[in-house]
Amino acid sequence: MLAEEVRSCALAWALGSAEAWEIDELNILQASLLAMARALRSLTLAPGLALVDGTQAPREAPCPLITVPKGDGRLASIAAASILAKEARDETLRRLGERYPGYGFERHSGYPVPEHLAALAALGPTPAHRRSFAPVRRFLLASPQEKEPRSS
Repeated sequence: MLAEEVRSCALAWALGSAEAWEIDELNILQASLLAMARALRSLTLAPGLALVDGTQAPREAPCPLITVPKGDGRLASIAAASILAKEARDETLRRLGERYPGYGFERHSGYPVPEHLAALAALGPTPAHRRSFAPVRRFLLASPQEKEPRSS
């Protein structure tokens, strides 16, 4: 697998994440920047410089940062990081699919496909769903008795 090759060749690598409630509280961009900063802080080797895919970078980072628009298509190091991030996201969604059957997390990578929207309407949101996500927000507004997401 390509991710295994990336991990075996890297001097250091780390993943960062943000919880659904943090995304709701901060917004998706700020939560992504928070996750980047967490990943940088958890590296076992202190980087002298980090390249960030996109046009924005976390303000609080342990090293200087350079943003690279469309960096995953331009630089091998950013593409490698993107592979690790995508693999981690897919694994998280596989686990969510096991924990919350019926939503199809493991099949649609968390995108709002018709299957997932139908499951939200039928089953209600889980703690993994962002309350700021429009279909979840609509469900909560339409079902006042469903104030708390479905737990496992």
